[in-house]
Amino acid sequence: MPSSASTGESLDVRSARRLALARAGLLKRGWTGLPRRAAGSGQRARSAAHAVLERFGYLQLDTVAVAGARSHALVLLARLDGFDPLLAEGLLTPGAPLFEYWGHEASWIPIDLYPAFGFRRSAFQEHPWWGDLLTDHADLAQRVLRHVEDEGPLRSVDLEGDSPGSGWWNLKLSKRVATALWSAGELAIAERRSFQRFFDLTERVIDPAWRHDLPLETALETLLLRALDGHGWASTATLADTWRLRNLRPAITAALERLRDQETIVPCALRLDDGRRIGGWIRPGDLELAARLRRVRPRRDRGVLLSPFDPVLWDRARVQHLFAFEQLLEIFKPKAQRRWGYFCLPVLAGERLVARVDLKADRGAGLLHVRALHYESPVPATADREAVRVALERHALAVGLEPRPRPHEAAAA
Repeated sequence: MPSSASTGESLDVRSARRLALARAGLLKRGWTGLPRRAAGSGQRARSAAHAVLERFGYLQLDTVAVAGARSHALVLLARLDGFDPLLAEGLLTPGAPLFEYWGHEASWIPIDLYPAFGFRRSAFQEHPWWGDLLTDHADLAQRVLRHVEDEGPLRSVDLEGDSPGSGWWNLKLSKRVATALWSAGELAIAERRSFQRFFDLTERVIDPAWRHDLPLETALETLLLRALDGHGWASTATLADTWRLRNLRPAITAALERLRDQETIVPCALRLDDGRRIGGWIRPGDLELAARLRRVRPRRDRGVLLSPFDPVLWDRARVQHLFAFEQLLEIFKPKAQRRWGYFCLPVLAGERLVARVDLKADRGAGLLHVRALHYESPVPATADREAVRVALERHALAVGLEPRPRPHEAAAA
């Protein structure tokens, strides 16, 4: 894929890191252009959440709520002071400027990107996990569609477990078929309640203005630019993986070359401290922003917790390059093999990742248990300890729990 290693434009690690935080909405509003407060659960808070989602182009969904809120809420809590985590569960409602689809993973995505995923809906006529399910079980697929058309939205919970009186045969297969119909674009997710999907006919969910498919060339340009919006600087691999673009290398290369020829993006290398250079891309305006950020201290060292699925963290190699931080997700490992914990949340202090905490919410007792706390430094500075304290108390307040033990009592590695 195109490389910028031989070009004149380049960024050092500090500039790229600060730019990444600015574009991610994790610096002061003056640098990010995004809101920093979203108190309550009204339209203003919804609009603030939508603005964050617009910046990245997606908000990844995940079911795990062990830390007191699911990942999509944690991403918003890290950026929006006073945000109600319960609001994050209900962002997808009829009429909201969002749709749910396969983006980075299953995600809520701004509605204006619906046409850009036409190539994926076409490719997913044959499901990537289950094969040609819609052909192999065409009769069942038609039954699901007729049921939704006649009876209204179908809840995912209606397709789980054993339910002899439901009228469905093999509910597990029916759920797969419904999911395959959604992946292929014949059904859409109308809303979520208590994190349960409501499948409905696409024409009843997606406004006609958005129900068309962009040509692959235009779609890739659109998606690559949106990915770059969220990252600031990024390698080609990171841009492609933002949308899980597979088997499209020549088309991605051509799209980036067209954007470069249009001067919409600029080839730019990342200069690592060891002298290596990693090719990548940047918007001209972000190149200027990075230069300004290089000369200032853009954020106080107050601490904030980040979801392990946060857009600034899922690319492990990028996190290592920008933050010198080893990002691990150990949720799928047996307990005895975990190094840090089940669902560790890194602590961002200023522009540094200084620690990671493993939390467990106990709603019955009203407590947020700090199961493990590991600092990056073997002798953490007072400022780092204070950042962890602030981050934990801020998060506990947001999710309505009391941290236990208190942050200053939690054990360091």
